[in-house]
Parts: sequence; structure tokens; C-alpha cells
Amino acid sequence: MANATDAGVLDTLGMLGLTLGLPDQVEAAVGLAADLDGLPSHREIENVVVLGMGGSGISGDILSAIAGPFMPVPVVVSKGYECPSFASEGTLCFAASFSGNTEETVEAASEAAAAGAHMIVLSSGGRLAELAETWAAPWVQLPGDIPMPRAGIGAVSIPPLCILEQVGLFPGASGWIDEAVTQLRRRRAELERPGNVAQEVARAIGRTIPIIYGGGAVGAVAAARWKNQVNENAKAPAFANAHPELGHNEVCGWGQHGDVTRQVFTLVQVRHDDEHPQVQRRFDYVREVLDEVVNDVLEVRAAGEGTLAQLFDLVLVGDLVSLHMAFAEGIDPGPIPVLEDLKRRLAE
Repeated sequence: MANATDAGVLDTLGMLGLTLGLPDQVEAAVGLAADLDGLPSHREIENVVVLGMGGSGISGDILSAIAGPFMPVPVVVSKGYECPSFASEGTLCFAASFSGNTEETVEAASEAAAAGAHMIVLSSGGRLAELAETWAAPWVQLPGDIPMPRAGIGAVSIPPLCILEQVGLFPGASGWIDEAVTQLRRRRAELERPGNVAQEVARAIGRTIPIIYGGGAVGAVAAARWKNQVNENAKAPAFANAHPELGHNEVCGWGQHGDVTRQVFTLVQVRHDDEHPQVQRRFDYVREVLDEVVNDVLEVRAAGEGTLAQLFDLVLVGDLVSLHMAFAEGIDPGPIPVLEDLKRRLAE
């Protein structure tokens, strides 16, 4: 297992240690949502909105995929400067930003609060923390020692699930979280051994461009997380899509240029146990179609009891794959200079 002390491995922000600490982060995150005052009753809530971008915004994707199918009200994830126009006194709105200063989230959250929504802020501080006090809204204080939002996926995504349980919109969340912690610890032990699945997948991808396919809402979140982590940690291009939608469009795009795509792309199929039977058949068909036109077709299967455990299992494997890709190329996975430059330009 490569680590920050190995020759040739550069990891100035300790991303490897933070990634391997995910089981403990998820467990500790339950406490972040404890003893919050000012939570509404589920009888007051007509819809749930999650505002956030990037590594903070994924909390909304996880909430929607995990809790959404069981909730009596709709969930909308909004990533941008605007708050959904339907936001009102019947809206429970989570505003997530690790720094508390993400400009899109601050602006959208301000709109939601002005519309009368029940606001819940998740941040380590910043402008959102100040606004939470102004709004008399519950503030979930995220850890201040996590250097990059993407390294805090557990800290930012678990509290909303706990809050939904407290409000009465997602009973049973605690049990799902316990199962996720159990599976993450089991998977971590495997990933700390030489020749583990993350190393093997990273080696198979090599310098090709990974395309990650998932199935259903849970698979879509996992695939998107893999893509984003390759982008930010390995500083490499990657793409993601999900069944069944990709079977209505993207699969058609592999009909030409096989001599080129065979040298450029590797398909990674991330699988879980709750896939629709027809989605399972779609995975088999796409593997058959793409086998001759991509460098390789890889498959990673989730383990664990419950959908949340399987989603976080895929997250942990994918995060380690992206780190191994970075280390193999001598890339420091932590800093993201292009994003810092973008923020500076927008602030001018």
C-alpha cells in the first residue's frame, strides 16, 4: 500500500490518511447532528431542498439516492446560484459548504431563507455560519481540520440523514449508518493490503481515460464520485453516466472510431445489489458492446448490508483508485490550483 512516506509519493495534505479514515469520519459525523435546536416537525415539511457544490454538494446526491425513495415528500438537489422557485415555509432546506463561503450556495441559501424555508446550515464557519445565526437556523459545525471538501464526504453527508430521522422523514437512518461504518472498516482492512482491488483497478486504467458507469440512483452517485475524484486527485479526465439512461443515448456513440477509443478509454462498471433486474441486463449488454472498442472493461462490486453501506463501500474503493492513479504519475492529490485560480478570477 503506497503511503505518504514511500519514495516518489507526494501527498502534502495527507489525502491518503484522510481517505482511509472514512469509517471513523462517518461514525463521528453522527454526533455533529446531535442536540440541534429549532428543527421543524415533519408535519410542517412539504419538500426538501439541498443546496451545495462540489465535495459539499454530494451530500444532496447521497440524501436523494438513499433517503429519497423512502420519504413522503420530494427531494430536490440544486447546484447553482439559484434556489428552486417553489421554496417556501413548507421547505426544509440544507445549505452545505465546508468553507461556508461557496458563493453559489451562499446566494441560493439567502434566497431560500428569504422565501421562508426552514434552513439548516452545514459548514465549518464562514459566511453561512454567520447567516445561520441571523436566520436563527440550526448550524451543523463541520470539522475545521479537513483540508479539502472532497475529503469530508462522511462529515457532510451523514448529518442530513440523521436530521431527517430526527424530524421523522427518514426513520431507520441510524441503523443504515451503523452498517455503513461496519462495511467501511471491513473494506479498509482489505484496501490496506498489497495487491488490493483499488491498486489493481488503478493499474488497469493506467494512463487511459476512465469512463465509469453505475446503475440507478445509487450507482449514479457512485459513478459521479469516482469521476470527480479522478479529476481532482489524479488531475486527469474522467467521465461518468448511469443506467438506464445511458442505454437511450450514450451507448449509440460507440459505433465509430473503435481504433481510437480502444487506445484511449477504459470502462469501469460500479455495481451494487439494489439494481433493477433490467439494469443488470443492461450492464451485461454494454459490456458485450464495448468490449472490443475500449482498452478494458472492469467491474467493481459493492459489499455490505444496506444501500448506504454499499454506496460508501464504492466511494472508498473509488477514492483509493484515484489516489493510486495520482501516486503512479507523481501527482500530489491534495492541491487543486486550477480551482483556486478560478475562484480568484471570479472574485476580481
